[in-house]
Amino acid sequence: MDFRRHTQNDLQAIVLLFTSVFAKSEGEDEGALIGQLAKELLEKTDEHDLYCFTAVNNGQIVGSIFFSRLDFENGIESFILGPVAVHNDHQGKGIGQALINHGLSELKRRGVSVAITYGDPGFYKKVGFRPISHDSIKAPFPLSQPAGWLGQSLSGNFIETLSGNCTCVEALSDPKYW
Repeated sequence: MDFRRHTQNDLQAIVLLFTSVFAKSEGEDEGALIGQLAKELLEKTDEHDLYCFTAVNNGQIVGSIFFSRLDFENGIESFILGPVAVHNDHQGKGIGQALINHGLSELKRRGVSVAITYGDPGFYKKVGFRPISHDSIKAPFPLSQPAGWLGQSLSGNFIETLSGNCTCVEALSDPKYW
């Protein structure tokens, strides 16, 4: 299994991966929504504001994750993880966790201080995320599932309060994702 940053040639395969994985687990509408989100992240986000990593097995992309920039008024270097997809035939093998750990290591190496995610606490705790208070780190939009707001320090320090307004990249800047 190889872990790498996406290339421009990967766009169609990544969009198809997210569409099919989410359609199977959450229904066709959710598959279309998350597939479109993946497409917009790849097409509309500046390369300095986006890291997309893939897991490749025998030349096929079997997993993919996105980290996109979150801007806070205090200027702390922060990225949000999501969405995440592992091909249905490859789930339950640790690929998602390994891919996330690879991505977090890359972000840390590049000087990112904080990683945040919004998802299943049971899954994301396995890769070092912990619940964070919406009072200490505000999301860009009201959260429909506040228990899913999670973070981790990549600098070895405690996550400090990230005060003020938070903004995300354009593709995620829609309340339907929150």
